[in-house]
Amino acid sequence: MPASATKALRVAVLADSDTRWKWGALTATRVRPGDTEIHLDGYLLRGRATPTARQLQEVGVGADSLREVTAVEFLRAMEAARGEDSYDVLVLALVGGGVQAMLHGLGRVWQDRAERPVVVTGYVGVVYEKLADGLLLRHGADLVLANSRQDADRFRAVYEGVGADASAVTEVALPFLGGAGYVGEPDGDRPYTVVFAAQPSVPDNRKDRTYLLERLIRHARLHPEREVVLKLRSKPGEHTTHIEELPYQKLVQRADPPPNFRLVYGHMGEVLDRTDLLVTISSTAALESLHRGIPTVVLSDLGVREALGNHHFVGSGCLASWDQLDEGHRPAPDPEWVARQGVAADGGYETAFDEARERIAALLARPAGLPPLAPYYTPVTAPGYLPGILARHHLAPDGSPLPGAPAADKSPGPVRQVVRRAARGAYRHGVQRVAPVIRRMGEL
Repeated sequence: MPASATKALRVAVLADSDTRWKWGALTATRVRPGDTEIHLDGYLLRGRATPTARQLQEVGVGADSLREVTAVEFLRAMEAARGEDSYDVLVLALVGGGVQAMLHGLGRVWQDRAERPVVVTGYVGVVYEKLADGLLLRHGADLVLANSRQDADRFRAVYEGVGADASAVTEVALPFLGGAGYVGEPDGDRPYTVVFAAQPSVPDNRKDRTYLLERLIRHARLHPEREVVLKLRSKPGEHTTHIEELPYQKLVQRADPPPNFRLVYGHMGEVLDRTDLLVTISSTAALESLHRGIPTVVLSDLGVREALGNHHFVGSGCLASWDQLDEGHRPAPDPEWVARQGVAADGGYETAFDEARERIAALLARPAGLPPLAPYYTPVTAPGYLPGILARHHLAPDGSPLPGAPAADKSPGPVRQVVRRAARGAYRHGVQRVAPVIRRMGEL
């Protein structure tokens, strides 16, 4: 009998960045069947984007326990979680390669078990690149969550197109939508507020990022009565889901912004509480804003291109340029497009997770337990691709730890933990500071 039948639903979330932790933890609470209480254990996969304490605090999503692990340590923890400590649901909030590695590793540690957790995975936000690659790397989970009707249709088409079982695809919505609806422009109690939602890697070059910053500052100068905000994702040296080589904090040091321009960190939902116009290139914040009914602009200044991700918003009615915004233009979103994205604030959001809840409840109730995990990629179907994916997480093609894998045989002692922290700091410094300099030198 699953633990959820007699006590709180036990859920584990494995995440590899701050945004994926937010998605995974909130998804866990959204998809729990009925009013079941939840016990949430968080595992943060050690790597370049492992969130800092400040980032976790900013995300604002807590857990009953939270610890940092390697892939092998996590698999060992899942193998040891039996009886009262067994989990009912496992949410894999990772990049595609991480999901695939865990599916094979979990398949090995659970191969002799009659019961195992329901495995859930999906995407943090808009899927605008590597659709087939990312989806096939996630195949094998019991539920592959699609954040909209449009994504669900695309996901099934990819799976069916390669002859893979598409039954795991489950339509939901982004789990972090919510907040108060927009009530209109302020009447004097606060200034009209324009927020630019920055992204770590879009655009990815100094010229374009400098252009966007200059246009934002110019808008502030043209409208001194407004508050113009640059919403930042992370502080220099911190990593998010994507690497940020050219932080706006550094670029703004060379500018001379007016008094009504400022930089802010913090929870996006709290920033949206005081936003009258949300501007971005392709951030998921646009979907949060649209859900609330806040006027939302997806910039076309740098083109509408797959590399920027703003091509996803074709048909949304939200595309506009800074020139248009400076002159007072406010695009109106297309209702049908918004509805297909799962962000329409018309009451439908409250039922968006019903199918996922029902499927999880049905899987937990199976008297004979769940079948073995069966990813599309195997040593037979992808012999030239899969071993490399697994090796990045120190796993062999059969999902077992490779010889010499970190913590493959025992828990890390105090000395090993100190060495690990130092090594990770050095690695992050290399990726964040040294590598960009080397790349720029190569362009000279």
